[in-house]
Formats: sequence, C-alpha cells, structure tokens
Amino acid sequence: MTHTTPTTPLPAEDSATSKGHPTDIPAGAAPAARRTARPGWLLAIVLTGQLMAVLDVFIVNVAAPTMRADLHASGAGLQLVIAGYTISYAVLLITGARLGALLGHRRMFLSGLAAFTAASLACGLAGSTGQLIAFRFVQGAASAMMLPQVLSLIQRTYTGSSRARALGAYSAVLASGAAAGLIVGGVLVEADLMGTGWRPVFLVNVPIGLLLLVLGPRLMHSPEEAPRGPATALRDGLDLPGLVLLAAAVLLFTVPMVLGQEWDWPLWGWIMLGLSVVVAGLFAAYEARLARRGGRPLISPRVVRAPGMAVAVLRIVLAMATNAGFLFVTTLHVQGGLGYSAMRAGLTFVPTAAAFGVLGLNWQRLPVRWQAVAVPAGFTLAAVSFLGLGLALRHGGDGGPWLYVVLVGAGAGLSLAYSPVLTRTLATVRPQDAADASGVLVTAAQLGLLSGVAVFGTVFLNAADSAAPGAHASADALWVTCVALAVAAACGTLLSLVRRVRHLR
Repeated sequence: MTHTTPTTPLPAEDSATSKGHPTDIPAGAAPAARRTARPGWLLAIVLTGQLMAVLDVFIVNVAAPTMRADLHASGAGLQLVIAGYTISYAVLLITGARLGALLGHRRMFLSGLAAFTAASLACGLAGSTGQLIAFRFVQGAASAMMLPQVLSLIQRTYTGSSRARALGAYSAVLASGAAAGLIVGGVLVEADLMGTGWRPVFLVNVPIGLLLLVLGPRLMHSPEEAPRGPATALRDGLDLPGLVLLAAAVLLFTVPMVLGQEWDWPLWGWIMLGLSVVVAGLFAAYEARLARRGGRPLISPRVVRAPGMAVAVLRIVLAMATNAGFLFVTTLHVQGGLGYSAMRAGLTFVPTAAAFGVLGLNWQRLPVRWQAVAVPAGFTLAAVSFLGLGLALRHGGDGGPWLYVVLVGAGAGLSLAYSPVLTRTLATVRPQDAADASGVLVTAAQLGLLSGVAVFGTVFLNAADSAAPGAHASADALWVTCVALAVAAACGTLLSLVRRVRHLR
C-alpha cells in the first residue's frame, strides 16, 4: 500500500489505519509480516524512548545542587555535567537521522536505546565529576542515535488522520518533556530514595529502557531495514564531508550557547558563534554542489525546498526558545528567589505540562476555521501569559491562584504555537524524506531550546545581578525577562500572520 501525504485539511479518518492495519507494508509483503505489524505498540515504544531522551535534557537541572555537594564539583564541572548531554545530542542529531535512513530506523532506534540505557546506568553509578561528564556525553550521543528515528518510523507507519494523531502525540511529548523533566527531577531528588540523592534521575531510565529493549524487537514493525550490509551502506550513502561541516557548525554554535553565560560570554564564545555562521554557509554551498553533481547530500534538497519548511523552522525555533527560556528563568526564580524545594519547584510546572500535552493531542478536534489561526493565536496567548506571569510574581509573592492560570495559558499557547506547525509541515514531506525532515526539525527544536536558555537566562541573570539579592530583586529580574519573552512570542505571531496573508494572496 502506498503512502499519502495530505495537505490541510487532513481527512477525518483513514480507511486503512482505522482498521488497525499499518499502511507502510509493501504490497508484496508476506502474510506473516502483516500479522506481526503492531503500529499501536510501535508508537508507544518509540514515544516512551523519546520521552526518556527529552527528559534527560532538563531532569538534571533541579538535581544540580545535590550533585555538586555529593561530588564536590566545581561550577565549571557541574556546568559540563548539564551541558555535555546537550552538546553531543545537538551536534549528532542530523547524523543520527542519516544513519537511520542508511541502516534502518528500527535498528538505529534500538541500538540508540541500548546505548542510552547503558549510559544512564553509568551516570547513576558515577563516582566522580569527570566520570559523570564523560557518561553524559555518551548519553547525549545515544539520544542522537535514537530520537530522529521516532519521527521517521511514525512517517513510514501511518498515513492520513492516523499519522496526524501520531504526530500530535509526538509533538506533545517532545515539547512537554521539558516541563516533565523538571517535575520528575524534583520529585526524585526530594524523595532521596534509600539515600541515593541525585542518582535516581539517571537510574530511573534503566528499568524502562530494559523493558523497551525486550518489547521492541517483538512488537516494532519496520518495513524499511537497509537491504545492504552496514559497511556497504555507510560507504556508499554517508556524506562524510557534509557530516563534518554540519557537525562543526552545530558544535561552534552550541558550545558558546551552553557555556557562555556561566563563563561571562568570553571573546572565544563570540568568535565561535561567528565561525558557526561561516561554516554553515560552507555546508550549504557544498551540499548544493553535491546535489547538482548527482551525489547524495546529507540533507535532501527536497526537504529544504518543501512548502513552508523554512518558515516552519523559524516558528519552531521561536516556540522552543520561548518555552525553554520561560521554564528556565521561572525555575531560577522559584528556587533562588522564593526558596522552593526541588520537588515544589518541579511540581509548579504540572499545569504547564498538562495544558501542553492535552492541546498537543487534541488541537485537531477544533473546528477547521479555528485550526487555521491556531499558530498565531498560540503565540499571542503565550505572550499574554508571559506578561501575566511577570505581573503575578512581580512583588516577590507566590502569585496565588493567578500563577496557575498563567501557567496553564503558557502551556496552551506554546502547544498551539508548536504542534500544528510540526504536523502540517510533515504532512507535506514524502515518506522517503522522513529521515532528513526529522533531523532538520528536531535539530531546529533543539537549537531553539539552547538559544532560549542562553538568551533569556542571560537577561534574567544580568537583571538579577544588577540589584540587591532577595525575592524582590529576583521578581524584578523575572518581570524584565517576561517582557522579553512576550516580545519574542509576539514575533512568532507576526511571522504567522505574514505567512497567512501571503498564502491568501
């Protein structure tokens, strides 16, 4: 059965998927292959793996003080514990997507999951800061192997409205994982299970990962395993010069974004950011030349030129940057300014995570005319909620019931700003380009998260440093940052409206 790649509006129900049959099985597939296809199980397994990978970007943040005391870590060492995962994860995402296309998405997902589970165990048992830093880099690399395959497997397994629902679940997990990481991390650290302190934030992945590794080979259907051996596939299909150039560009961008604030934005950081633009330009020029000569570029030109892809990347970056910045500075304020415990700080974001997840899964149930304006409405709601957050906490109080109102509004707004963009963009991408599209969009989301923490974290910390310490100074710094967040979200509204006007013309 062939794939369909619908544009909006998506059909109400797809006949094949509504009967429970996967739509990615080749027409000549054996009956046994059809009987073993479990699209529902596949979605549950890959989204659980994705949730673990996304949680580990943020779960460490609330455990950092306990980690520092237990391991006697320096400030720079602790920063590398937090940043090591993010750096290797962001740098290798596109590579992971390409390897999945060459070697098989199911194979790469399970291999990445096994490596991630082993690295999580090693992190939980680490006896020194140096060991933990090294294992965090490995953990991030394993996530980069695993996470791009999730989107590719969804694209190749579902069509029509079933694909749209699966993509809704994907986007809800990807973006709400940030808040969920803070919640889970706070609960685990506060629980101090058997006196283990921070270690359960890593060890919690081990039983889940082992269960998925047992179920995955039995229940995950994958019709696109590479027909050639790994060595042949890599030799013939991996664009090594493009891979090196792209990895260098992302690394040059990521390192100063992650470490710049901690090290007071040194000159080398600005030089690296400038070089990242130069190397990105070299990568684009090389890929274009390779495509003209009939080669196999790392990212297919069809993906870059897909309708709305460039605007979608910008909107995803804006949505994820404001999401990460909002979560980061609010955590700093409630823990540092208001003195909340790790558990209370984490639980503060339950309304945000719940609102994001519910709308991410159900926005397609809205009337069609509402769906058409969902993205600009989402950015606008997020902007208003950010201003409301700053006002609710501006005088050093806990915000009362208004805090939870604006937290729900922020989660709902960010979900509407992000989920429809991802679903609609991927609806126009051909299944054979799913790996490239997943690499581009997930990398865009990750770079948005990094940029949000760096930019809005800098705004908050600089404003807090310029005032006397205390809850009022922290609240004033939060207000300044919330205004900046609202301006960024408003830019997302304007971008969406400009695109809509051009589309109507």
